[in-house]
Amino acid sequence: MQKLKENEITESFGKLQGWKIEDNILTKDFGFKGFSTALSFMNQLAPLAEKLNHHPDWSNSYNRVSVRLTTHQAHGLTKNDFVFAQAADITAERLRR
Repeated sequence: MQKLKENEITESFGKLQGWKIEDNILTKDFGFKGFSTALSFMNQLAPLAEKLNHHPDWSNSYNRVSVRLTTHQAHGLTKNDFVFAQAADITAERLRR
């Protein structure tokens, strides 16, 4: 997977809401009604991570999930980081309904 160029990062980042880029890492904290919903969020995204062979750095504390995305092998952000971020947003929205 190739590291994205700055203009590609800007374009892809513009499609996301609530995410930050810090030191070439996409970050976002998700809040849910409770622990089981937060855990469900992670479990629903795990198959995508496997399919992409792209595993997020994430942590769960009660009803919160902190997600950090970067492609270590590319030393920066790649298309997979943004694919996963968009899937995370869609999954979180679905779980909040």
